[in-house]
Amino acid sequence: MRYDLVLFDNDGVLVDSEPISNRLLAAYLTELGHPTSYEDSIRDYMGSAMHRVHDLVEERTGQRLPADFDDVFHARVFAAFERELKPVAGVMDVLEKLAADGVPYCVASSGSHERIRVGHRTTGLDRWFDDERIFSSQDVGRGKPAPDLFLYAAGRMGVAPERCVVVEDSPLGVQAAVAAGMDVYGFTAMTPAGKLSGVTGLFEDMRELAALLDGDPSGN
Repeated sequence: MRYDLVLFDNDGVLVDSEPISNRLLAAYLTELGHPTSYEDSIRDYMGSAMHRVHDLVEERTGQRLPADFDDVFHARVFAAFERELKPVAGVMDVLEKLAADGVPYCVASSGSHERIRVGHRTTGLDRWFDDERIFSSQDVGRGKPAPDLFLYAAGRMGVAPERCVVVEDSPLGVQAAVAAGMDVYGFTAMTPAGKLSGVTGLFEDMRELAALLDGDPSGN
């Protein structure tokens, strides 16, 4: 392994939550009088913290979202997670290999601590991530695309940024990793490769990741 720390995004990388949460976000914004399609939500909000939703809506419409917007949205998302959420196919094998090889890893997510933990409990990923391996945008002042979260997580894990690699699936997350001075592999299962500019490498199937992290670009 050529890295001392692997930082995983959560939504779309560890748990297959992006289709669920963006479907519900688009529906809720539309319900509140801000017409939003699923595609709009993916384009504007995928990989971002909740404050971006509030900021963009206010910037575009001059209206603020309701004070209870986050609570209502998360209640809907968590209920859907209980019914539908699955781990990303192949990610358990990646985590098992990292653990067997003794490679440190963590999650650094735009989602809240509660969202991360609900998703992990539902999918069984909680066995791989104790509290010391979970970092949220709630822990820092600025979420992605600012580098703050990745730098904070690396600092807490005791690893220099240049020895870190990030696994991301959103343009905002890739921007944050690049700004942090870290290598970043872009997961293209949901995001077109052309939108993940600046990455160290790209992969479409999670089963390819372990070989990439080991420095084999062929994925073998």
